[in-house]
Amino acid sequence: MSSLCREVITLQLGHYSNFAGTHWWNLQDASLSYDPETPPGEIQSDVVFREGQTLGGHVTYTPRLIAMDLKGSLRTLRQEGSLYDAGKDTSAVTWDGSITMHEESPPAKNSFLEDLDKLDKGEILAEADFPSSSQPQCSARSLSVDTVNSHLARVQKSYRLECSVKVWSDFLRIHLHPRTISVIHQYNHDGEAHRLEAFGQGESLLQGSVLEELEDRLHFFVEECDYLQGFQVLCDLADGFAGLGSKVTELLHDSYGGRGILTWGLLPVSHPDSTPVKDLYRLLNCTLGMVHMASHSSLFCPLTLRGGLGRRPSSPTTFTHLSYDPSLWYHSSSVLALALDTLTAPYRLRNNSVPMWQLADDLAVSGRKVVAAYGAVPFPMMHGSSLPDALSTYTDVLPWRPLSGCAEAGDGRCYGQWATLKGFEGQKLISSLAAGTKPPTPLHSLHSGEDVLASYIRSFYPSAPLALQLVSTPSELAPPFPQIFSQSLGAQGFLEGQPPPPGSTPRVVSSVPVMTSLQSGPALDPWLSELHRGVSAFDIRRVAPSFLSQGPEVSDYQEALEQLRLLARCYRDDSRGVMRSSSEEEDDD
Repeated sequence: MSSLCREVITLQLGHYSNFAGTHWWNLQDASLSYDPETPPGEIQSDVVFREGQTLGGHVTYTPRLIAMDLKGSLRTLRQEGSLYDAGKDTSAVTWDGSITMHEESPPAKNSFLEDLDKLDKGEILAEADFPSSSQPQCSARSLSVDTVNSHLARVQKSYRLECSVKVWSDFLRIHLHPRTISVIHQYNHDGEAHRLEAFGQGESLLQGSVLEELEDRLHFFVEECDYLQGFQVLCDLADGFAGLGSKVTELLHDSYGGRGILTWGLLPVSHPDSTPVKDLYRLLNCTLGMVHMASHSSLFCPLTLRGGLGRRPSSPTTFTHLSYDPSLWYHSSSVLALALDTLTAPYRLRNNSVPMWQLADDLAVSGRKVVAAYGAVPFPMMHGSSLPDALSTYTDVLPWRPLSGCAEAGDGRCYGQWATLKGFEGQKLISSLAAGTKPPTPLHSLHSGEDVLASYIRSFYPSAPLALQLVSTPSELAPPFPQIFSQSLGAQGFLEGQPPPPGSTPRVVSSVPVMTSLQSGPALDPWLSELHRGVSAFDIRRVAPSFLSQGPEVSDYQEALEQLRLLARCYRDDSRGVMRSSSEEEDDD
């Protein structure tokens, strides 16, 4: 029952990872409270947030985060932020030559960012609503979390940002530390010239000033940790950030041995500039990135709503109670962030937390470091019902959907599974049948939520090792989280018996329950093998010679494909679970 804080440092590498990361941090921010009368929550925010102080003596509370992106990706956000702003240097500069003035209009801010600026200036709320100088300045523009959430919720209907979000900072609620954002100036976010498109480009970046800057930021965050448990890395898989992420995870592995490294490789459903050549590049980046990051991480999990990782995936993942637009990064990344909020909960708990290394050890057995994620977003539970009632309506199929582009095997085979249910607050975990009443299902006769969920999952995976975590606190949704939820859900994200009457105000969902599963099993063999066949079907030197112009070498590329083939073999039932060389396999034959 120890509440020892084991800190985690987050790295976000790439634009889509920053989209998902921004939603994830907004979710964390929405759950913060500084009311001294409020008991500490289940999630220990100090695991991922850090306390600091401005030059003016104000206490701050900012993410323990390093976010890397390209030149032109920030728009209205200043790289150094504004929380620690010491003011502009107004000292005179002596110059006798002629001066030519060039004026450029700054990017326009959307309605949400404009309101945040007004909150900064005190133009919306009364003076009495401002916190004292001792209040941590962390949430939406340094006002108390409860005050900001209350105000923004009242005007949530005006935040329809689907057409105005261009970059991730367009919906960022929180202040960031000056050492958080790292801009890579060698490549552009927009335009056709100087794009970070290939794996080798990203690999070659981590040297010189970029490497020195990253090491400096890492040392800053690491040295202030008392019990660092590890790093959670969100990395784009489709572009050159896959190469950069491979080098970053290698650096973490070599420099901070013994710490957990959980890497989430993110892929959007679609790209606005797709061409056959670019799609081929993305397939190659994804393949090389997965192989290299898995080898340097404690655990690697792709996160995507695509129907697969290949060039011709099936339809995007759908959810019964979500109406999201797969083509909008603002939408798809919000779904992944909700899932990630639950997937990462076990090692962020105040009590009974599970360290990163244990989570990885439970799943990455015998070299199987790649896992697949699944999620019920939201978890379909009727308001006022019980967990046995909710689960017993899904007797033939599990309620979750693929979050890694990998379908479940469906035959009950799994080497290891970690399931987390988050957000059942106010609902019953067990049945409350009257004495003498016959339970309608075996689930209704059990006496704890853990037993109910374990019994249910084992009905699908009878012999698989299973770890469980139940967290009552839901994922709190605050503006500008997109309202992508079905009208069958109530304010707390539970199913209502009736939809709202025609002509009434649409329901606004303020929190949701989510269930996730991380799995290592035979289903990953055909999934990884299909990826291997896709990249092995052509001669890269003939089809995409420019991809190799900045690395890797052809021999290194071929070795990575062999590693992918052997990795897929690890998940076969007849495999000993370790990556063997081709010569060893021939000896077996």
